[in-house]
Amino acid sequence: MKLTIDNQLITLDVLRKVWQKPLTVSIGDNAKRRIAEANELVNEVVAGGEQVYGVNTGFGQLASVRIGNDELAHLQANLVRSHSVGVGEDLDDEIVRLTMLMKVVALAEGFSGVRIELVEALCAMINHNIYPCIPSRGSVGASGDLAPLAHMTRALIGEGEVRVGGKIVDAAVALKDAGISPVQLGPKEGLALLNGTQVSTALAVAAVFRTENLMSAAMVAGAMASDAIKGSDTPFDKRIQIVRGHGGQIAVAGVLRGLMHDSDIRASHEACERVQDPYSIRCQPQVVGACLDVLRHVCTVLETEANAVTDNPLVFTDSKSILSGGNFHAEPVALAADYLALAIAEIGALSERRIALLIDSHMSGLPAFLVKDGGLNSGFMMAQVTAAALASENKSHAHPASVDSLPTSANQEDHVSMATYAARRLHEMLDNVLNIVAIELLAAAQGIEFHRPKKSSPVIEQVIGGIREISAAYEEDRSLSKDIRQLAAKVDQGAYCEYAASVLPSLTS
Repeated sequence: MKLTIDNQLITLDVLRKVWQKPLTVSIGDNAKRRIAEANELVNEVVAGGEQVYGVNTGFGQLASVRIGNDELAHLQANLVRSHSVGVGEDLDDEIVRLTMLMKVVALAEGFSGVRIELVEALCAMINHNIYPCIPSRGSVGASGDLAPLAHMTRALIGEGEVRVGGKIVDAAVALKDAGISPVQLGPKEGLALLNGTQVSTALAVAAVFRTENLMSAAMVAGAMASDAIKGSDTPFDKRIQIVRGHGGQIAVAGVLRGLMHDSDIRASHEACERVQDPYSIRCQPQVVGACLDVLRHVCTVLETEANAVTDNPLVFTDSKSILSGGNFHAEPVALAADYLALAIAEIGALSERRIALLIDSHMSGLPAFLVKDGGLNSGFMMAQVTAAALASENKSHAHPASVDSLPTSANQEDHVSMATYAARRLHEMLDNVLNIVAIELLAAAQGIEFHRPKKSSPVIEQVIGGIREISAAYEEDRSLSKDIRQLAAKVDQGAYCEYAASVLPSLTS
């Protein structure tokens, strides 16, 4: 993908493509003009001797310390080095690529006071697939993602390590091989690069895309489980959803109806004596629909943040003002991530309950634990235990990160967002639910096949065919660990998005 940044809105569907694969990025003429005008104002301030935070002062509680003009470049380089204190495993290249692009978008708005050459150097790193090694831990989400963005910036000045083609190399070597000169930071440039919410936003945006992949598969699995237990599709009737009025509920019910349309199994028991199905079947539109509404809200917040200018101070050329504020505080991202955590946990909780239903012969009408010769074979007994363990883990992970704050920088930064952790922990939660939904897909396919020669809907039969390419029907006890892992990976790659594409925010934006 080729992308020219010229002060336009970067939408979620574009960000999804950036997350999925490398791109070529450039700066448009309008953005170049705005960048240059802001940088000119910074240079005027330096030349005029006016004291401005971050331009010719220290940082944090040291903001009152005046720095001489001959030390300004040294000041910015020291800022980058001193703040490069992240720990833990490195962020994945996809997250780093999103981070770098969003930093380019923010700088290109022309409120940061940096030089065009700096922004173009960051673009060049993206274009050559040079991804700084950014430790995942060490940010409290205010003043922005300081430590992780310092590691990104350190690579830009030719220090630290980067990944190129999956291999870790010295940043100086990678830049030289790509023909990119290390950046000598000018006044305010280090601070403009370090201040910002791009890392926490990138983590949260990537979690949104993975949640879309997961939610699609959860709806498919839910429809399959409904057919496997000979459940009714009447609760998915459009009229029921409309009188309540929630958009997510209406959308999810429509997907479920489409998935189950023309099922022979459903047609075979339309006159049965069962009055109602358990809530995990009957209330899917209400529960998953509410999760979809959460996802849509989170997408709105994160699309705004992905296009936001979040460094400090900000340069306003129209009034020739440099103003210090707090756009670096990532509270919007933290709250959105916490909200999304609840939805992820609920998708997993509902899926686990359907697995428990499928293996319970008294409730499902299927062979106990979905296997012939029960007793000799244990079937899906322990697979449900695994799902229960993962769903229970997510209850703890769902505790809001945003309510926790520890003061930093000698109480100058006395309230922080914890947005980076709030967003990062979403991926562990997603890993858990991907495995839960994979187990449900296996169990539901097994349950449907007990109704042969009757078939489910054409769509569900197609899904079962894909599952059987990974996992054979369960005839006698064997390990399902590899099957679960491979099917979870397939879900994570978006293999089921086609069945719910009409309701996914990033595919309809």
